[in-house]
Amino acid sequence: MKGNIEERACRLALYIIENKATVRAAAQRFGISKSTVHKDLQDRLSAFNHPLYLQVKAVLDENKAQRHIRGGIATRRKYKGG
Repeated sequence: MKGNIEERACRLALYIIENKATVRAAAQRFGISKSTVHKDLQDRLSAFNHPLYLQVKAVLDENKAQRHIRGGIATRRKYKGG
């Protein structure tokens, strides 16, 4: 997904907002690294499309607040075998 960086950042933001996706899920979907997703959304998107940045930031903040719960669920699945 190379090419126009602004377009990529907008597409990433829309994907995360519409699907309430995590950074990891967006990176996997677009075939880029998590670092690139963070760089696109936090640095680049905020510079040229601030309203969209604020929307995606709300989703990312919500995901960050729930991260410890998701980790616990994953650990439970790992040791229960399902």
